[in-house]
Amino acid sequence: MVSRVERGPVADWFWTIDRLFLITFVLLMGIGLMLSFAASPAVAERLGLDSFHFVKRHAIFMMPALVVMIGLSFLSPRQVRRVAMLILATSLIMMVLVLFIGLEVKGGRRWLSVGSMSIQPSEFMKPAFVVICAWLFAEHARQPEIPGNLFAILLFGIAAALLIAQPDLGQTILIGSVWGAMFFMAGMPWLWIVVLGVLGSVGFFGAYMTLPHVAGRIDRFLTGEGDTFQVDTAREAIIRGDWFGQGPGEGIVKRIIPDSHTDFIFSVAAEEFGIVFCMVLVAIFAFLVLRGLSHAYKERNDFNRLAVSGLVLLLGIQSMINIGVNLELLPAKGMTLPLISYGGSSMTAICVTAGFILALTRRRPEKRAQERSLFRSVAGVPAE
Repeated sequence: MVSRVERGPVADWFWTIDRLFLITFVLLMGIGLMLSFAASPAVAERLGLDSFHFVKRHAIFMMPALVVMIGLSFLSPRQVRRVAMLILATSLIMMVLVLFIGLEVKGGRRWLSVGSMSIQPSEFMKPAFVVICAWLFAEHARQPEIPGNLFAILLFGIAAALLIAQPDLGQTILIGSVWGAMFFMAGMPWLWIVVLGVLGSVGFFGAYMTLPHVAGRIDRFLTGEGDTFQVDTAREAIIRGDWFGQGPGEGIVKRIIPDSHTDFIFSVAAEEFGIVFCMVLVAIFAFLVLRGLSHAYKERNDFNRLAVSGLVLLLGIQSMINIGVNLELLPAKGMTLPLISYGGSSMTAICVTAGFILALTRRRPEKRAQERSLFRSVAGVPAE
């Protein structure tokens, strides 16, 4: 245990970090490893691999991801911006390269091959994009003569264009939703709300008309016709799990879900551990979002407020999309469940997001002074 009177980077970190956030992130990683034992052996066997191939790789991915999360949580807000700028620039360059030399999987180019590994640059772009947009919105609010809002709009246009070119409409909708929420919290004028709403609707309709795979997924969702094997099987697994599940290792339907260890791991959790367990999982994600928004509400620094809000919404909306697809509430979309699904790029990028959240919500001396001032103003106590 680290003493309160002890001074040093580790002691300061321990007593200023939001430990509930930290425990929740580590808990989700542990649940993800546990569910990997349930979901991945059948997939590995179908591919002719060792039964625990994906379990071992999942555990290997966890170690550096955890180091990344803890390491980033030591940063100051200024250092968070600098690291985010570096990650954003690198990921955008890699997203351009993906279009020319990327690996094509299921009709999309989203991965770069680096040695024996494959990296999905768009995963790392998301948290960095949120942080930099938060900074641009905050700078415009601080100094209106700085065209921060315009630069944030241009940055969103670049990121969205690169995602659509892959094509990856789901990730585009994800960052668009988070970006729009941040813009709204930054004081978006009503005219902008109407304009961006119209542009978003036009863009969605254009994607439906020009991208066959998007139209196919939406049509299958609305009509139930065509190849709906994966979502139908996922629904069957959830129904079979009932309230308390079939028990660890007792799932049967999970064995025929093609992406049971990634996009449909929620269905595997439902079959083996039941709907009650899944409700607890949803509650954990809801806790992360609500705690993050609570931090943001108390925050007087515009950058910290917008960045924390955007980052927790990024986690919340991504988990909502994944769970919605599993429950057939949304059209099928390949999107991982944060810190739960298998995937090195996804897990490491989510840990970058978590590290940024931990860094920006630490209790610093100037932050405590702001909180005391806020309490005094609310309580009607005169300043000292």
